[in-house]
Parts: sequence; C-alpha cells; structure tokens
Amino acid sequence: MGDSTGGAGTADRTDPRVRRARIAMAAVFAVHGAVTGTFATRVPWIQEHVDISTGRLGLALVFPAIGASLAMPLAGRVVHRFGSRTALRGLLALWCASLALPALSPGMLALCAALAVYGATSGMADVAMNALGVETEDRLGRSIMSGLHGMWSAGALAGSAAGTVAAHAGTDARLHLGVAAGLLVVLGSVACRWVLDVRTGVAEHPPPRFALPPRSAVVIGAVGFCAVFAEGASLDWSAVYLRDVIGSDPGVAAACTTAFACTMTVARLAGDAAVRRFGPVRTVRAGGVLATAGGVLVVLADDPLPAVAGFGLLGLGIAVVVPLAFAAAGRSGKDPSQAIAGVATITYTSALIAPAAIGQIANATSLVVSFALVTVLTAGLVAGAGVLRAPARDTALSRGAPAARR
Repeated sequence: MGDSTGGAGTADRTDPRVRRARIAMAAVFAVHGAVTGTFATRVPWIQEHVDISTGRLGLALVFPAIGASLAMPLAGRVVHRFGSRTALRGLLALWCASLALPALSPGMLALCAALAVYGATSGMADVAMNALGVETEDRLGRSIMSGLHGMWSAGALAGSAAGTVAAHAGTDARLHLGVAAGLLVVLGSVACRWVLDVRTGVAEHPPPRFALPPRSAVVIGAVGFCAVFAEGASLDWSAVYLRDVIGSDPGVAAACTTAFACTMTVARLAGDAAVRRFGPVRTVRAGGVLATAGGVLVVLADDPLPAVAGFGLLGLGIAVVVPLAFAAAGRSGKDPSQAIAGVATITYTSALIAPAAIGQIANATSLVVSFALVTVLTAGLVAGAGVLRAPARDTALSRGAPAARR
C-alpha cells in the first residue's frame, strides 16, 4: 500500500505526522463513541414521540445492527475508491449526521429506516477507522488499538453524560440530537485532517463491491464474539441481576452497570502497556482468566459487593479483546478493510443477540444460568487467544520495536 506520509520503519515511528495521526485517530474514536452515547440517552424520548410499545421499540432497535451488517462488507470498496482519509472523513460525517434522524421520525416505519441508516453509517465508519488505526499502529511500531477503543468508550461516556443532562433539562431531542450531530460532524472532520492518507497502489485490483469475510476473519471474529456477548450481557443485565437475584436496591444496581462501563474504559486506556509487555495472546489469556473468575463470582454471589466485584472483573478481563481482534484481522490478509469488516460483522451480531439470548435463557431457567453461559464464553477466550497472535513481521509491536510497513 502506498500513502502520502513518507518513509517506513524507524522513519515512520519518529515522523511527527505519524504521531499526530495517532492523536487524530484517538479523537476520531472518541467522536464515534460520543454519537453512540448521545443516542442511547434519548431512546425513551424517541419511544414516546413515535408512540410505540416497548416490544415495537425492541424491534426497531434491531435495525441498526441489520444496517451495519449489510453495509460493512461494502467498506473495503469505499476505502479503496477514495483513500483512507477521504473515506473516513465522509463516513464519519454521515454517521454523526445520522444521529439526528431517529428523533425526526414520524412513525414506526420511518424510525426503522432511520435506524438502519444510523447502523449502516456506523458500521462503515467503524471499519474504516479500525483499518486506519491498525495502519497507524504499524507505523508507530507499538500497540495503540486498546487505547483507541478506550477513547471510544470515553467518548461514549461523555456523550451519555451530556445526553443525561439534556434529558433531565427536558430538552426536545430533535434540538439536542440536531445540535449534537452538527457539532460532532465538525469535530470529526477536523480530526480527520491529520489521519494517515493510505491509498491502494494502482496496480492492485479493487476489492469486490460486497465482500464476504475471509476465513481468518471468521476465526478471529469468534473470539471477539465471546467478549462482545459478555459485554452486551453485562451492560444490559447487570443492574437487573443485582436487583432480582441479589436483592439490591435500584441505586446499587444502576451503579454496578456504570462501574462495569468505567472499568472497561480504564482497562482499554491502559491495555496497550500490557500488550507491549506481554503480547496480544498472553494479554487476552490473562484477561480470559480474570473474566472467568468474575463470572464465577457473579454466579456464586449472594451479596451485592462480590457481585459488583465480579462484574468489574468481567469488564477488566474482556476490555482489550475486541481492539486486539481488530488489530489481528487487519494483519491477517491482503485486504485489512475486508477482514476488519468480517470481524466487525460478527461482533455486531454478538451485540445484537446477547441481550435477547440472556433474557430468553433467564425466562426458561434463571439469570444465574444465563451468566453461567457468559462465564463459559469468557473461558473460551483462554482457549482461543492463540488466533490473535501477530504474524512474524508484526511481532515487533509487542516489544515496541519499529514495525515493517505493509
């Protein structure tokens, strides 16, 4: 692949443009996360505005994942056609702008269409920014993907906090989401000015318009599936678990969910140091052990304190898995965007089915059995971590040495 950033190896690592690109990518991830956090806080307003039941809202909220799953395989072609910087700028702007659409929907059908667009633009921007994040990591010669995903989580928390303030103030969501969308479009466009501009050489064949994931991405995606399933289950059901199984009061139950999200954010921001010291495989295996111990603690707990501690360990253990899965996918074949799109599709699917699966299992048995399944999946991280091993040409990343360019 060719680009406009200049030399390779040590030259890339010391090039101030590459260091600026890392900061710009952190800002891009934060903007992407802020859209998600902002939207989540106004879902109750949107439900009331459209006047739909909880069941119909649940159906509508499937459409972002449907849109993302259908659109992500197209991302490789878009990046090839326009180059990474232009593609990311356009896709991120579309994603931010789509934040305003759900609140403007007059009915159920329009809401489903708006959420499908919202998910499609989210997924394509996600693929483009993760592919460029892997490229930036290669140029720097050290792990940064965990930290970038930590910035996504920080952006989501910031967007959620601002949205909570707007909701408590009674601000019309059409105004709030419209202003937020405009502001985030500007912030995202400014950040994209300093990202790497990677362009595929003219001799290379363009990827298919709609590319199915390669086999390597499916294997890597299976590891990501386990982590995202545990994440989705914990975020959506931890408060319910503490209330219904442990008997905690609502304040403690809600605090558990917040603590889980904060634990994941902190672990991702600090995760690159562990990857540089121990490598991705040992880091994920250690995380799998921590997450499994947390799951066991949750299942056996009969008091709020060990249950909250268990969810905290779950968040700590799974935090770095998805960033490392994207990094491994980006180095697994000739077309990083296609491989990352495959992994992203699998993880989006996991995020879609996890909350419903936990609910269905709990309805048939109990929430304790549901989280026993989560614990089994986190144990799978220990067994499957080997697929995240960096290729020989990229093992320098775990030592902080200069990495060869693709």
